[in-house]
Amino acid sequence: MPYTISDTPSGRVRLHWEEQGSGEPVVLVMGHLFSSDMWYPALPALAEQYRVIYFDNRGTGTSDATGSATVADLAADVRAVMDAAGVADAHLYGVSMGGGIVLQLAHDAPERVRSMVLGCTAMRSPEHPLPPPPGFLARQLRYRVPARLLKPLLRKRLYGPMASPEAVERDLDVLCRMRFSARGVYAQDLAIAGYDMTPDKVAALTAPALVLHGTADEAVPYAAGVRLAETLPDARLVTYEGAGHNYPVDVGDRANTDVLAFLAEHRSSKEQRAEPI
Repeated sequence: MPYTISDTPSGRVRLHWEEQGSGEPVVLVMGHLFSSDMWYPALPALAEQYRVIYFDNRGTGTSDATGSATVADLAADVRAVMDAAGVADAHLYGVSMGGGIVLQLAHDAPERVRSMVLGCTAMRSPEHPLPPPPGFLARQLRYRVPARLLKPLLRKRLYGPMASPEAVERDLDVLCRMRFSARGVYAQDLAIAGYDMTPDKVAALTAPALVLHGTADEAVPYAAGVRLAETLPDARLVTYEGAGHNYPVDVGDRANTDVLAFLAEHRSSKEQRAEPI
């Protein structure tokens, strides 16, 4: 199990990361609460053609936790993982909070980002306000109660009407075995509350982007994905009718096909742009 250290204003953390496959690097950035285990729907297909690097966000899996964090700290964690893997720049694929981290990284260190895949992701805007951190009682329910007891709530919150019951049950089984720290994911809540990738910042990002969003997403409204794609200078939106927040589970290989097609379009594009005239 490779580990690396990320030093940020909110603390020094040890991050667990792994890699599969070979070729151009693709870094996967998971969303709030979930560990890198939840990349199982995408990892095999991507690793057939790319060197895929994935890691546990602080507070999840076997990575360390901090009591507070900012999205900039989480983006710095991505840079630390890339440095440990010897990767100067890569294609970045983030979902939900992970998409926000990718946007933050493209803002803070654009030279590290070849392209962006942004799944179920939003900007910070008046039209789509972010929720405040949960209070004490909500934290106890959300982070202390075993996930298996929350399955009915999770089914409604995470999946759309098009999802097959078999795919949902498999995903919930992975989710229920996943490890996270209540303290660490509350720090993620604090980071989300302070997220400040506003439309003016997003409009300045030049990396090509693919925006993926389900119309039945109850966690991040579909309209937020539309607005994100409209704001990014070089973006394409793919809509999944009837898919929820966990669209990779709902649509299956369709999402992988869309991502692979996008990555193929931008394969080696950074090196090509850097060639002398």
